[in-house]
Amino acid sequence: MIRSERRNRPVGADVLVVDDEEDIREVLELSLLRMGLACDTAGTVADARRLLGDKTYRLCLTDMRLPDGDGLELVAHIQAHIPGLPVAVITAFGSIETAIRALKCGAFDFVTKPVELKALRELVSHALNLQTAPATPGGAGGRSLIGSSAALEHLRAQIAKLARNQAPVFIQGESGTGKEVIARLIHELGPRAAAPFVPVNCGAISPELMESEFFGHRKGSFTGAVFDKDGLFQAARGGTLFLDEVADLPLAMQVKLLRAIQERAVRPVGAHAEESVDVRILSASHRDLAQLVADGKFRQDLYFRINVITLRVPPLRERPEDVPDLANHILARLAEREGGTPRRLTAGAIAALRQHAFPGNVRELENLLERACALCDGDEITADDINLHPTEGIAQPFPPFASGNPLHDHDRGEHDPDIDSDDERIRVLRMLDDTRWNRSEAARRLGMTLRQLRYRLEKWGME
Repeated sequence: MIRSERRNRPVGADVLVVDDEEDIREVLELSLLRMGLACDTAGTVADARRLLGDKTYRLCLTDMRLPDGDGLELVAHIQAHIPGLPVAVITAFGSIETAIRALKCGAFDFVTKPVELKALRELVSHALNLQTAPATPGGAGGRSLIGSSAALEHLRAQIAKLARNQAPVFIQGESGTGKEVIARLIHELGPRAAAPFVPVNCGAISPELMESEFFGHRKGSFTGAVFDKDGLFQAARGGTLFLDEVADLPLAMQVKLLRAIQERAVRPVGAHAEESVDVRILSASHRDLAQLVADGKFRQDLYFRINVITLRVPPLRERPEDVPDLANHILARLAEREGGTPRRLTAGAIAALRQHAFPGNVRELENLLERACALCDGDEITADDINLHPTEGIAQPFPPFASGNPLHDHDRGEHDPDIDSDDERIRVLRMLDDTRWNRSEAARRLGMTLRQLRYRLEKWGME
């Protein structure tokens, strides 16, 4: 009903600018005209509502402080009555809290006063690109969301909505739930789809190289810097930077990352000036960031900055009805990779999979099916071929490795009676899978030394 009424309204200018200061309206209008965009202006919330009711626009740009209300009221009005119209807010310099409130209310993005022409052009460009973005989640980087459960349909709707704004999103989910796939979907459905999507595993970067990796460096800034190098922020310019396992960032780097996100600028190592970067930040972790903040292991200000909107990814055990579709999709992909006809799951195999808790989620399902394909003789996979281990149904994460006596940690392994237990082997192998067999990182997360990890792998014949 709302959309049909909107189609019947006369077409207005490209952009509606709402600000009570005439000189600011003129500056914004002139800047937009130079971009080839026509403008209507309003000085109050009431005038803006009247114009929005009479005409259609491609973008609304509003100040936060207005004589008869504020920009948040206008954001709420547009969300309720013209949900397809992107609205951006202008906030006073340093009012990041206000901008975050606007983003949570549904604003597309924000700029700060005094408005820089470059920032304005980037915002307008992204907003107008929304009209060419896909409408619903499909595939991302060759991957997609498979299933038709209510939980997954809700997730799809959230992804489609989040793709239409520039708010930082924190993707909360257990290991193996597909957080990077979801981040790619948000990117590919949004106005930045034509620009780069740059994923980075924060736990896999050496702390000594982290600043250079994120912000770049200049030639001669340190030993080995023989040429200028762009960082991850520069590589993602115009697109999306995905910070996977953001909880693993050391505190010193959290401070620098916070500044880069707030100022939308970075200073390469060895440089004397900052350079602006236009990126959208998406982040993810399987850990509880709020608890890490309470424990003093994650900065509260960074937590609030990246966690403007939280997107929870349901674990596979909460949507067992999706397991058959997911399994068939994985089997088809395995057959395409190896060449041949996809194997079929028997009714017993499907029943066994649906009853499994999948603590490793979709990644565990992939591993189980790949192993089953290697072991089964015919075209059908039975419950026996899947070979579900009883301890793999435990949903709770394994406790961190601890010897109880740090003075004798170097001896741990040779005298550990549990080293050959199935629980220990599964715990270690899962962590290696999570870290893509980065032994140093896996050992750190397990709370053991690299020597202890290598001892286990050698003892199990896997080194």
